[in-house]
Parts: sequence; C-alpha cells; structure tokens
Amino acid sequence: MAPPEKFENLVEIMDRLRSDDGCPWDREQTFATLRGYLIEECYEVVEALDRDDCDALREELGDLLFQIVFLARIGKERQAFTAADVVRGISEKMIRRHPHVFADAKAETSTDVLRAWEEIKSREKGPTKEGAAFRSVLDGLPAPLPALPKAQRLGDRAARVGFDWPDAAAVMRQVQSEIAELNQAMESGSSDDVREELGDVLFSTAMLARHLDADAEASLEAANRKFRRRFRWVEQRVRESERTIDGLDMASLEALWQDAKKAEG
Repeated sequence: MAPPEKFENLVEIMDRLRSDDGCPWDREQTFATLRGYLIEECYEVVEALDRDDCDALREELGDLLFQIVFLARIGKERQAFTAADVVRGISEKMIRRHPHVFADAKAETSTDVLRAWEEIKSREKGPTKEGAAFRSVLDGLPAPLPALPKAQRLGDRAARVGFDWPDAAAVMRQVQSEIAELNQAMESGSSDDVREELGDVLFSTAMLARHLDADAEASLEAANRKFRRRFRWVEQRVRESERTIDGLDMASLEALWQDAKKAEG
C-alpha cells in the first residue's frame, strides 16, 4: 500500500478499520470510549510544543488528527455528520469570521480582529429568545478546561469588550492586594476564607500573565519542570553522601537547594 498523503486517504483508512473485516478494537470504540484518548493526544501535542520538538509535534498532530477522523467516522455511522462536514464547517467559519481577509472589512490590529470575532460570533448565535437565559461573552468555554487556562481565557474574553486593567502594573497592584487579603484570611483561621482568597490570588496572577503576554499554564509547567530538576539534584547529592533526605533538617535542605540553583548557573 502506497503511503497516503491526503486527508481523504486517512478517512479511507478509518473506514476500513471500522468495516466488518477491519479491526475488532476499532469497531468497538464509541464517542465515550474515545474521550480519554482524545484528551491524552491533546496533552501529547502540548508536550511536543513545550519541548519545541518539531519531529514529535508532527507525529503527535497526526495522532490527534486520527482521533478527529475516528470521531467523524462514528458520527457518520450515526448519520449525524461526516469528516467532510467537519472540514466544510470549519472552513466556512474561518472565512466568515475573517471578513478583513476574505471580504471588505477592515482590521488594523489584533485587537480589532478579536473584537470583530466576538461580534460575528454573537450574530451567528442569533438574538437571545425572550425568556431565555442571558448570553454572556464569557459563555462557551468547555467545562473540563483546567482552571488556570480557563481563568486566562475568561480574562481574554472580558478584555475584548473593554473590561480589563489598563496595564500590567495595575494588575500587579491587584495581585498584591489579593495577597494581603489572603494574609488576613490566614490570620483569621477561616479555611473557607483562605480557599476563597487563594483562588483570588491565582485568578489575578492569571490576569497578570495575560498582560505580560505569557501563557499562565505554560509558565507554571516550566516552574514545575524547574522544581523537579532542582529537587532531583538535591536528592542525588543526598544519596551521594549516604544520607536520607527525610533525615536532614530544613536548613541543610535549603543549603542544598541553593547549591542546586547555583549548579544551573
């Protein structure tokens, strides 16, 4: 079989896998069973992006695309939609939401583009029916989205309609204010207040990331990797000294931690 290179070839492979003489495992899958695989493939794409590994990214994007084709095949079997419908739908949406590229509209900056995007999206959804729930600009974010990127996306959406701090310095003042309120909650001894104020600190920090043009999730993951790397260095030094890490006092551990930081240059 010649190596397939077109999207249609991948759809044909999926059709064969789901056919009566195809793969037993593939034939057994449903929307529900593929959910976990889809999430896993998304995270593997993100991991390749974080490593700036283009070879891995190419492979992981293929795995993710396969999940999309898989889901589309099941949609076809249920007479709901096909892979062609998926491609057609996203193509039409991108053309419709980029009138400054495919029509006569004007958009000089990315801010103009985002504002127009929200306006077009609102028109597409149509007017809110009388008696129906109010439609917010914050609606539409997927519920399973992790809290940190969700916070940043909420801030992005609010900012598109002008609800935002003027600059990063103003957000930093807000972060400091939230930290002061967290300190007060800790002094009060109320665990409920502590959880609430801690959430406010985290949320305002995500807003600071927005104003610094940083991805909050990626920044935190970089900090996770740094902590893991330095902690492993400490563990190795302790092992070499034939001691155990839980047998050292905090002052000794802190000294090793500072050595780990220096070792990284």
